[in-house]
Amino acid sequence: MNPDHPLTPDAIRLIAAIDEAGSFAAAARALGKVPSALSYSVRQLEEALDVLLFDRASRNAVLTAAGRELLQEGRRLLFELDAVTSRVRRVAGGWEGQFAIAANGLMCPRALLDLIAAFYAQRDSEQRPPPTRVRLRQEVLAGTWEALLSGGADLAIGIDADDRRAEGIQREELGSVRFVFAVAPHHPLARVRGPLDPSQIRAHRAVAIADSASRLSPVSRNLLPGQDVLTVPSLDLKIAAQLRGLGCGFLPESRVRRHIESGELVVKDTGEQRIAHFAIAWRSAGSRGRALDWWLQQLASPRTRLALLEGADA
Repeated sequence: MNPDHPLTPDAIRLIAAIDEAGSFAAAARALGKVPSALSYSVRQLEEALDVLLFDRASRNAVLTAAGRELLQEGRRLLFELDAVTSRVRRVAGGWEGQFAIAANGLMCPRALLDLIAAFYAQRDSEQRPPPTRVRLRQEVLAGTWEALLSGGADLAIGIDADDRRAEGIQREELGSVRFVFAVAPHHPLARVRGPLDPSQIRAHRAVAIADSASRLSPVSRNLLPGQDVLTVPSLDLKIAAQLRGLGCGFLPESRVRRHIESGELVVKDTGEQRIAHFAIAWRSAGSRGRALDWWLQQLASPRTRLALLEGADA
């Protein structure tokens, strides 16, 4: 901010006081100043901005169109300054100014939004919500790790529990997700009897979610050498693609249970059980803020973990 800028909070308050009082004399009495001092301050502001703020043809203090615009926007700026001041004071009390969460795309979106709603529902003694601005980002595979390691996230939900690639990271087990191999009922593999072998699967296009990592080595799962692949950016699109018979692949059983029960997807036996184990992680360096503490407390609940891992969206 330019310290010499003429449009200061005091200048905005002065214009507001004159407008509310209706005249320079009335505003001077309310502020405990002489009218000439107010007139001088307004003239200085007008010269600095090169605009007329008050109509000199009127006996009363009537704002020009430029003056009304300045007062309207100025009041908004004053409100924002007050809000910033309040946020800064509360952040000084232990709240993070911003809190970024990297969530694996396999985590249930509804459960994540329920947690965010509960976070915002907190109130202090003055009935104010937390001052922390939450940023939620969805990642896939190694991208969840990368967001945490690069500083793009303060908390990672749904990292590979077996991946221990970094020091200075604290972690806790989150739980497991069971995957099933599923195809649309009109897909050729739906008509194959008995367990599927790799050669049968390889002959058909797989649907895979792209790893969102840009720096770490990307990870691919459940793909066979030489198999054709349709790559999509999210679990929702992978499910939609397999519902349309555009490919085959493993899906989280809890997220497609309703499609299986309705017959929109057919589960095929591949002779093996696929279970993925997940964890949560955060950087251990530095002091923990109140937002991180709150999220870790919530994620310690078995019910919350189950909702994230197995919650089925409507």
